[in-house]
Amino acid sequence: MEAHTGDQGVLSLTGGQRLHGSVSVRGAKNSVLKLMAAALLAPGTSTLTNVPAIVDVEIMAELLRRLGCTVTWDTAAGVVEIDVPERLDHRADYDLVRRMRASICVLGPLISRCGEADVAMPGGDNIGSRGLDLHIEGLRRMGVDVVNEHGYLVATSAQLTGADVWLDFPSVGATETLVMAAVLAQGRSTIDNAAREPEIVDICSMLIEMGAQIDGVSTSTLVIDGVPELHPVTHRTVPDRIVAGTWAVAAAITQGRVEVLGADPAHLTLALDKLRSAGASIEERSDGFVVEMSDRPRAVDIVTLPYPGFPTDLQPQFIALNAIADGAELVTETLFEARFRFVRELARLGADVQTDGHHALIRGRTSLSGAPVEATDIRAGAGLVLAGLVAQGRTDVFGVDHIDRGYAGLVEDLQALGATVTRTDEPSS
Repeated sequence: MEAHTGDQGVLSLTGGQRLHGSVSVRGAKNSVLKLMAAALLAPGTSTLTNVPAIVDVEIMAELLRRLGCTVTWDTAAGVVEIDVPERLDHRADYDLVRRMRASICVLGPLISRCGEADVAMPGGDNIGSRGLDLHIEGLRRMGVDVVNEHGYLVATSAQLTGADVWLDFPSVGATETLVMAAVLAQGRSTIDNAAREPEIVDICSMLIEMGAQIDGVSTSTLVIDGVPELHPVTHRTVPDRIVAGTWAVAAAITQGRVEVLGADPAHLTLALDKLRSAGASIEERSDGFVVEMSDRPRAVDIVTLPYPGFPTDLQPQFIALNAIADGAELVTETLFEARFRFVRELARLGADVQTDGHHALIRGRTSLSGAPVEATDIRAGAGLVLAGLVAQGRTDVFGVDHIDRGYAGLVEDLQALGATVTRTDEPSS
């Protein structure tokens, strides 16, 4: 399998087929990119397995190459090898960082290894403001001087020192940055109100394997005792709970039966419970789960919250489910103020969605109608694809380059499950 390289593609779907069969989930996008950055902390060759064949991995690989690393990626095997030199470059250029917000995760490792980092202000999905204030304030507490110069965060430190940091919000990105800075700092750091997502646990697990001393993993308080050096490792990426959750909703929305392999149902407790409330039958297994839906789904209410709350990255998929469900329910988005932008596209398919600030009221309809729609971010694209699976006639989803950033082999997997879908790639203008 090859990763698509960000072409302006179009997915054409003809709705009406029930999805049936099995699909495999690989490692989490929201983890593997940070694991690749964590490899910078140890000279030598680190190997990541269970890596998804998505565009963002190639972008991160190119960023690491520019920092001086040698990166090889076997997309078929899902293996990335990163050979990190003793001396790294410390500049992450705008042309790559603008394409992927996760590029900011090199900030912590670079300041740890080099004592300086120049990282362009990030781009990425257009779902609302995601400031870097928490990253910057935490680094300053560790003795880092951070300024914004000409669109770059310029960070310097003669010696990172341990510090107590309280995060006003359990930010995943800030937690990752501060942990990766603290592991090589002098002394003890405590991060209170830290994020607890499975991807955070995965990064901490890899760092511990590399020789870091981290206590409180999976809790809201992380205690890190800095060590002089780390060593390279081989690490398996945690399964992608958002991709797994998307397939779970796909089974429910099409009234089908899908076996999701390679997923951890414990990472999707709330989402699977919501699908049960919608009428789905779910069998949890050690290597995944099976979702089956025999009737029209019932509408379910959603409130997005930091983990272990309901994930914002599954909100668009559940709005699509509610759009054809029996009843009306409210979806409340507490994390990203612009996440509802995609409902304007969903309305083109006939969905009845009214938004007011952080709330969206969805009145389910018995059917949707195919139309051209535009994906504006990864998860919005996934939600529109799910809606297209049940819309009457043909739905063309433009902007597939967004979806490529989070979903590997989506067309092939959909076709294997019985969907009528094709893809046309058009060169970027």
